[in-house]
Amino acid sequence: MHMNGMLVGAVFGAVFVVVNAGEPLDPAVVTILRIAAIAGAASVLAMWLLAVRQARTGAAPPQPRRTLLTKGYWWAVIAEVILLFGGIRVLGAVGVPTEVNVAWVALVVGLHFVPIAISWKEPRLYLPTVVLSLLGVAGFVMAALGALAWVPVVSGVLPGVFMLAATVGVSVRGFGPTAVTSG
Repeated sequence: MHMNGMLVGAVFGAVFVVVNAGEPLDPAVVTILRIAAIAGAASVLAMWLLAVRQARTGAAPPQPRRTLLTKGYWWAVIAEVILLFGGIRVLGAVGVPTEVNVAWVALVVGLHFVPIAISWKEPRLYLPTVVLSLLGVAGFVMAALGALAWVPVVSGVLPGVFMLAATVGVSVRGFGPTAVTSG
């Protein structure tokens, strides 16, 4: 599996958890979530470093180089950045509480995987599309129903936990001599 992507996903997953874990969760739960998020991202970083070392020392068999930084990838990232920042400005301009911003972020981050999955011909990326997008939509629904305090948990912490669990799991299963590719 592509360890560079796993590292990016783990870091963003950890950021989602660390930034959004807070009230109304119990402080002990918040601490556990934050420690687990940092540990999860650190474990993926360690596997990434080991995989890079294996590739550089020749311990890993040569792998065909796969171009992942395609035009489709870059268009998806550009659209994601524009939608993230533009959308948050629009939400603020129409008076949506700032707690809902994370729901927008989860939705946009989830949807940005669609063009990447198409560009890379990687259907496994549809799973984070569905999970993150649904958790983003759930945050909007919760806000509309008056459960504003829980929006960061549902649309921030849960997507972060999902991304961390997925990246740690895929990294552990895919770690080995063939784990690092270009991109």
